[in-house]
Amino acid sequence: MSNRFLARLRTALVKTQGSATYSWLKVILLTSVCITTLVLGVRQLKWLQAWELGVYDLMLRSRLPEPPDNRILLVTITQQDLAREKGPLPDQTINKLLAKLELHHPRVVGLNLFQPHKTNLVAPLQPKEYVIGTCLLSNKDREEIPPPQNFPIDQIGFNDVVTDSETDLILRRALLFAHPSPTDYKCKTKFSFAALLALNYLEKQGIKYTFNQNQQLQIDQIIFPRLDIHAGSYEDIDTNGYQILLNYRHPQRLAQQVTLTDVLEDKVNPNWIKDRLVIIGITAPSFNSGYYTPYSALPDQANRMSSVFIHAQIASQILSTVLDGRPLISYWPQWVEYLWIFGWSVIGAVLASQWRHPLLFLVMEGFTLTGLVGIGAGLFLQATWIPIIPAALTLVMSGVVVMVYSHQNQHKPQDIIQYVEKQQEAIAQLSILLTETTSLTDNITENIIDQVKTTKITEISSLSNQSHSPILALEIPQNFLLAGRYKISRILGAGGFGRTYLAQDTQKPSQPTCVVKQLMPARNDTRFMDVARRLFQTEAEILEALGQHQQIPELLAYFEDDYKFYLVQEYIPGHTLSEELPPTQAVKDEHFVIDMLKNVLEVLSFVHQNRVIHRDIKPSNIIRCNQDNRLVLIDFGAVKLMQPVSSGATELATVAIGTRGYAPPEQFVGHPRLCSDIYALGIMGIQAITGIPPQELQPHPDTGNLIWRNTAKVSSELAGILDKMICYHFSDRYQSASDVLRDLKSINH
Repeated sequence: MSNRFLARLRTALVKTQGSATYSWLKVILLTSVCITTLVLGVRQLKWLQAWELGVYDLMLRSRLPEPPDNRILLVTITQQDLAREKGPLPDQTINKLLAKLELHHPRVVGLNLFQPHKTNLVAPLQPKEYVIGTCLLSNKDREEIPPPQNFPIDQIGFNDVVTDSETDLILRRALLFAHPSPTDYKCKTKFSFAALLALNYLEKQGIKYTFNQNQQLQIDQIIFPRLDIHAGSYEDIDTNGYQILLNYRHPQRLAQQVTLTDVLEDKVNPNWIKDRLVIIGITAPSFNSGYYTPYSALPDQANRMSSVFIHAQIASQILSTVLDGRPLISYWPQWVEYLWIFGWSVIGAVLASQWRHPLLFLVMEGFTLTGLVGIGAGLFLQATWIPIIPAALTLVMSGVVVMVYSHQNQHKPQDIIQYVEKQQEAIAQLSILLTETTSLTDNITENIIDQVKTTKITEISSLSNQSHSPILALEIPQNFLLAGRYKISRILGAGGFGRTYLAQDTQKPSQPTCVVKQLMPARNDTRFMDVARRLFQTEAEILEALGQHQQIPELLAYFEDDYKFYLVQEYIPGHTLSEELPPTQAVKDEHFVIDMLKNVLEVLSFVHQNRVIHRDIKPSNIIRCNQDNRLVLIDFGAVKLMQPVSSGATELATVAIGTRGYAPPEQFVGHPRLCSDIYALGIMGIQAITGIPPQELQPHPDTGNLIWRNTAKVSSELAGILDKMICYHFSDRYQSASDVLRDLKSINH
């Protein structure tokens, strides 16, 4: 879900509730309505239709095979049969076949053969009324194919079928009736070949058909409802003619099959013919390519199903429905489907509100999705087709939105935009005050040693499994606790803005290790301290909000003591990228650089979305965690929040903070931007792949862009991305971390 959607959700809830404490019922209902509306809108655009039809096909194929229809005999004309005749079937062969069949008294015979110029077909038969021929209706791409000349029109059915041309050309619908167009001069029948076969078969058994007052086909007491334009997962389909959903039998268990040669050589059991519906058709691939069906995906089935099998499926469906009570595939009215989809959206939102731990939520979502699929499959076994994909989408999306919302509401009690405004004001005032003194570091004369009354700090070698370097040993009183809680053990780093310490939280049972960052104001006068205090407060609020990201340390506490400010953050066991990059380690290959850039850009994308500029991206401020190898961004002590600026507006001048070589030009003149962080990260990538320290890179005399390509073996794609990241002028660089990520992901490795 996008941040824009979450923001709208939050705004709507504020207007609805009117306070910071939201009713979970309203959260659930509002989320469910929004997600359901979104999914139904996408569904209306047919963007989900291919997925839904794919699930329909899967359920159709997954049913247990039914017994073959013993009322039908298929006489197939194979490639071997055609080879034996050495060309098109002559009248004599077809008439001989019909004569052989007549000896055993079939009820109806269907000739699924196009023989428009034949004048002597069925001539030897007495009577001829039980033989049905076929033709093809005209359409925009084809002229009609007339029926055999000696067949009356009431013994002709059209051979046309309807495929899902908008999705995958799969045949899922049966066309029973259609109106011939004015261009159909000889193929004037309204009956499909399959429907005419089935109706003639039933009529000889004394079962009549009619159309009721709603113009629906009724055979005996069974009604065959006309397909709706929104049937099942279909949206605004072409329902011209009279269509129903084709309830396939498994192709291997459709009906008894014999070949033309079998009949001509009297190798067929007479009981297979007597009183049967016999359908004759060509199955040779060279003659008829056939149609895609839901069974085309099975490895043991032909890619396409011959026309004779399609019409046998339709005829069998009609006969089985009337004589055996085999159900037609039905579907819910559209309003019932909407309620069904909305209901699963509510379930997803409720699950997220009750199980807010991500792992428990995923488990419950998994069980619920399984239940949804089970319900859909169970109803399909009863020939009821319900929407599964839209329901699953609303279930998951509503759950994710409520889960994200609950975590954002938990970690950010106020909107971060308020912190932006406060931070901007404080930084502006601090910048003015700092111009009244000669140097920021001149007045930093106190440190934590004064507080604890220690006398000696000595530099020691690096400590294994620590996050920062250099590390200093600190002599402190044995029982001293900072703020009565944190036991300081080591200095992890020191600079003009303060120090960072490794400590233990003694008030927690496990006494976990944490990092304490001390911020020392440049001056102690009242005006300066008031502004610095506001700046510290907003900085702490920002870190608390950003700490929800797994690649940023969580803020555990913050406080003021003796004119100094302290931030307590989660300790990340690991090592900084300074220990991985040159000159500490050898030059890195392109895979390493791309992976490093992607990892850091993912967290930068999150940071920049909140309008935060880190302003000190460098290897020593990125830790590789020992536990899961993720890269964690630390040291937000110099962050500056900013509002999106309008076109042509200038940004607020602030204190120049950054590291030489990594910080871009505009940052050192007090105008940092979001793309300033992208510049610093690009410099890290060049350092990794060239082994050259950033300070030693030389600029081009005309453009100011750094010259580095001739010092490294790198693909043109990655080199182009790095060049764009480190352009001298900020307007020429990437303007967002997501844009860099997109280009990096397009590189094939």
